[in-house]
Amino acid sequence: MPVQHHDQDPSGKPDAGTARLASLAFGGAPAGNLYTGVNDADARDAIGHAWREGIRHFDTAPYYGYGLSETRIGDALAGIDRATYTLSTKAGRLIDVDQDRHDRSDGFAVDGRRAYFDYTRDGVLRSFESSLRRLRTGRIDLLLLHDIGELTHGPRHPQVLAQALNEALPAMAELRDQGVVGAIGLGVNEEAVCLEVMQRFPLDAIMLAGRYTLFEQSHSRAVMTKAQADGVSVLIAGPYNSGLLGSDAGPGDNYDYAPAPPAIKARAQQFYDVCARTGASVGAAALQFPMAHPAVAKVVCGLRSSAEVDSAIERIRERVPAATWTALAEAGLIEAGVPVP
Repeated sequence: MPVQHHDQDPSGKPDAGTARLASLAFGGAPAGNLYTGVNDADARDAIGHAWREGIRHFDTAPYYGYGLSETRIGDALAGIDRATYTLSTKAGRLIDVDQDRHDRSDGFAVDGRRAYFDYTRDGVLRSFESSLRRLRTGRIDLLLLHDIGELTHGPRHPQVLAQALNEALPAMAELRDQGVVGAIGLGVNEEAVCLEVMQRFPLDAIMLAGRYTLFEQSHSRAVMTKAQADGVSVLIAGPYNSGLLGSDAGPGDNYDYAPAPPAIKARAQQFYDVCARTGASVGAAALQFPMAHPAVAKVVCGLRSSAEVDSAIERIRERVPAATWTALAEAGLIEAGVPVP
């Protein structure tokens, strides 16, 4: 399994902050112009800066900017020893040129391209070959089947699940057997589909976005327990819940990729109140919290600029007092029995 739970940091320093840095991964959605545009130079600088500062795993997907994120990561890492970093990308969508398209409903500030679902065997193989070209590499360390589940596909979920089990995942397993993929899994943001697939197809890893976070654990406990029991590595994405706990100033305006309802913002404010009272930053607590779970291999944080890279690394290395975790648990903001750092 190329995405290990206990990575070696190249600095060799034994402090806890360095150990946590080994578990921090670069999330590539912002490099695909998520919500707002980023120019090529700034995106490449952020990716290169992350590598120079010790981040060693980079996650992306064809969907992120309709190929733009993969292209920028490939360009930024070109010339760097491939053995010094790992890559994850995804399959399940194909990208087309559509010169007349100026739609922002997917969240990406990119014109002239579109993405469409394709979970067929041929679609997975075509997606994989396109990813290799854009990433300028001959192998992918972790290939994830992207966005299956009822939350995404609604009434088509049974059909999509059957195609995933019968075509997409077997094709990915063949790529793993050929040695061009190191490990395979799912990249989703709902627990139910993980449990459905884990009962029927052997996975190496799961990337779960927004469900096992400082803000919420109730919709991930079963999958986290099963992953630990089965030896499936978990990569936690969306640790700030779409920015809800991402700012030092107070709760963000979004939750789960949509405007946060008043009740959600009010609950988020409680995290800020506890952290202020106990001398911690919410961002540091949110980034460090998932790393305490023994099933978690990486925490994937979307990073848009070199400054955001520096902020994430600072948060990873920051000491969060034990009193903070105790106070959050006593306030009922962390569920009973959930491991904390």
